[in-house]
Amino acid sequence: MGSDGMLAPKSKSWKLSLQQAIRSLGELLDVVDLSREQLPPLDEAPDFPLLVPREFAARMKRGDPSDPLLLQVLPLASERESVAGYSDDAVGDSNATKSPGLIHKYPTRALLVASGMCAVNCRYCFRRHFPYDEAPKSLTQWHEALGYIAEHPQIQEVILSGGDPLSLGNSKLFELLRAANQISHVQRIRIHTRFPVMIPSRIDTEFLEDISAMECTVWMVLHINHVREIDQELCDALKGLRRAGVILMNQAVLLRGVNDTFEAQRDLCVGLVNAGVQPYYLHQLDRVGGAAHFESDVALGEQIVDRLRSELSGYAVPRFVREVAGESSKKLIR
Repeated sequence: MGSDGMLAPKSKSWKLSLQQAIRSLGELLDVVDLSREQLPPLDEAPDFPLLVPREFAARMKRGDPSDPLLLQVLPLASERESVAGYSDDAVGDSNATKSPGLIHKYPTRALLVASGMCAVNCRYCFRRHFPYDEAPKSLTQWHEALGYIAEHPQIQEVILSGGDPLSLGNSKLFELLRAANQISHVQRIRIHTRFPVMIPSRIDTEFLEDISAMECTVWMVLHINHVREIDQELCDALKGLRRAGVILMNQAVLLRGVNDTFEAQRDLCVGLVNAGVQPYYLHQLDRVGGAAHFESDVALGEQIVDRLRSELSGYAVPRFVREVAGESSKKLIR
């Protein structure tokens, strides 16, 4: 254990890390040295399974029921409550699905749901109810989606999301990336991932060699909500990505009790830019069923962003946005 009371991580291969991730509530509580009596009522058998890599759990403070990393992954009994205004498809993915695994909401961008697996199951995930079993599992099954992109020349950017696309092995992942890259009007590839944050060893030598060989510009959008998610292993992985020519940005979600203070957002933004990552979006919570307890006031988010602008460099301040189902772009709040 470190001197600050946090667990010390152990380095291992990313596939082994995923296999050995924490999948039971009892084990998670043991790791963070908490009892059920110290926490709000918990969901002992959640429909949305618990999944926490040990590398992420190692950054949690033992004995702290309010730890901001723990709160992101802890299944509460309140997730089963039906709350007005919350739904299984909060951002309108189903209406924008043009073929299995392909979502086309915005004119110049198309999104491929590359995998249903994640490195972590965040309790506020807007796709926690997504029908991942309907998404393609092989390049042959991706032909319809790739054909759709090829037939729509206005699509300049292909986004890989999920789940987490980096849950795919390098061979399968880059087979799909290269197929998208071969479409003449695709100018950029964007990868949305939480894997480097959760299991930094995912950014291995083979991945860096393959990503540096991509012909088009590659952007990677990370998902970091709190400065304590940034450690030296992550910074080393990010340095490798930058050297491979990947442009790094971050999107965070404003989460009640996790990062909905000026200090938390300031420290996160400073930590990101110091690690070579530009803060991109701060999202107002998507109203997905099971996540209502994470919602923070929009007015509070506006106040936080206004204060960030007054104290940080412009490039260090994210845009405060929300996604509205059916709209042709994110709605800028601040």
